[in-house]
Amino acid sequence: MNDQGNPILYVIVTGSPAAADVGNLVDLAQADGWDVCVIASPDGYRFIDADALATKTGHTVRSHYKEPGAPDVLPPADAMIAAPITGNSLAKWAAGISDTLALGLLVEAVGKGLPVVAVPFSNQAHLGFPAIQEAITKLSGWGVTIVAKEPHEPGAGGRQIPLFPWKDTWQALVEHPNRSGTS
Repeated sequence: MNDQGNPILYVIVTGSPAAADVGNLVDLAQADGWDVCVIASPDGYRFIDADALATKTGHTVRSHYKEPGAPDVLPPADAMIAAPITGNSLAKWAAGISDTLALGLLVEAVGKGLPVVAVPFSNQAHLGFPAIQEAITKLSGWGVTIVAKEPHEPGAGGRQIPLFPWKDTWQALVEHPNRSGTS
């Protein structure tokens, strides 16, 4: 919770063109009284307007670990949403690989038992790969709510961006079974 008693949401974006529209999710969360912080993987950062998101949220958009001994600039999260999340990030997350700030926060969130929602956005070939399917199964078993969107054909992702399920993503967090003590 922040100083005003609002729950803190970390929205984590990875290297997908759909990340450009993450402001839609920020708007939904803020409308429900959440304080939102956006964290991007280094590749996810290339798809967003970090300055506009910082203005909208009041928080710096982070994409790298802080320097040793530096203070945290973001308040601690009460919940996290990883949307969009690529197949690469899903596989690394399920393997416990924390080579980016975004993945480190997601690994930690599962360990803490925080409410976490993930929305894979990739093509059929990526998401159908056995290791990525195993990652989705593992993450689900560990309490992560996966918002399933029908994967698109290779090369068709650009046409699918307007159909990204931002409202369903937010609703999945609102209904998450691990949510207690948050609005």
